[in-house]
Amino acid sequence: MDLNLQTTDVRAADRARLEKEKYDVSEKGDNNGILTQADFFSLLTTELAHQDPTKPVENNEMISQMTAFSTTDGVSNLNDKFAEFATSMSSSQALQASSLVGRSVLVEENAFGMEAGQEVMGKLKTDKAASNVNIYVENVAGEIIQTVPVGDVKSGEFTFSWDGKGSDGEPAAAGAYRFRVAGLVEGKASELQAMTYRKVDSVTLAGSGGSILLNLNGGSTMKLSDVVEVTEG
Repeated sequence: MDLNLQTTDVRAADRARLEKEKYDVSEKGDNNGILTQADFFSLLTTELAHQDPTKPVENNEMISQMTAFSTTDGVSNLNDKFAEFATSMSSSQALQASSLVGRSVLVEENAFGMEAGQEVMGKLKTDKAASNVNIYVENVAGEIIQTVPVGDVKSGEFTFSWDGKGSDGEPAAAGAYRFRVAGLVEGKASELQAMTYRKVDSVTLAGSGGSILLNLNGGSTMKLSDVVEVTEG
């Protein structure tokens, strides 16, 4: 038999055996088909044992294979560590957010929900000085149930409060209300921005690694990252 032909047959058999070993590692291992470091070195050893002696693997090619695997393995481990870190951070933030339950946060909207006779705090904001400023408390029907006179204000932000009573001096019913702030700016009737302080009823972690939501009285929610101010009670 021709020696070259026999050598070719041996090489073909070796390649077939190597491919079978690769299949066995990926399909029958305990890593769901993912090569581990031990699997890689086992395959590398098998490849070296069955390489063509007339064309051995070049050193730079071997180093390239080892570097590629090392890089891939390192990135995979790094991703696992980042996932663990993200979960830890979410848990830590949720724990910190839980301390806000029962406290009030500033919300950049003028609507709010309240219990009967509950005192409500708000904040008005204006870029320019205003005069004859009044805060109107309106119900869902748009009816004014109380007017809180403020007078003149300079540019900036100012905190105010409503005692929860109507113009008749009786506690307003529980429900939804809104603040409307109006005054004169440079002699023209204008509406100013009104914000409200809302009590935090509970905290929700929106899925693994998700946003932390504050559930506010009145039924609305806001992200923890959107909180700009916190007050007691």
